[in-house]
Amino acid sequence: MVSYYVSTQPQSNGEHPVHRSGCEHLPDEPHRVFLGAFVDCHEAVKSAKRHFPYANGCAVCLQECHSG
Repeated sequence: MVSYYVSTQPQSNGEHPVHRSGCEHLPDEPHRVFLGAFVDCHEAVKSAKRHFPYANGCAVCLQECHSG
């Protein structure tokens, strides 16, 4: 299982990106929420949407969960 985080700061398009642990775009600690450990990114994004309805997978570390 992998640890996932969601950014508390929206991007210019209003989306809150979800990142895998170790992503080069993972925000610093005060600007992210730990979502938990999940088997896949789809579950992590689903969890993030409970906090931020416009959550989306990071285009770099979660390409398979990024909707464009």
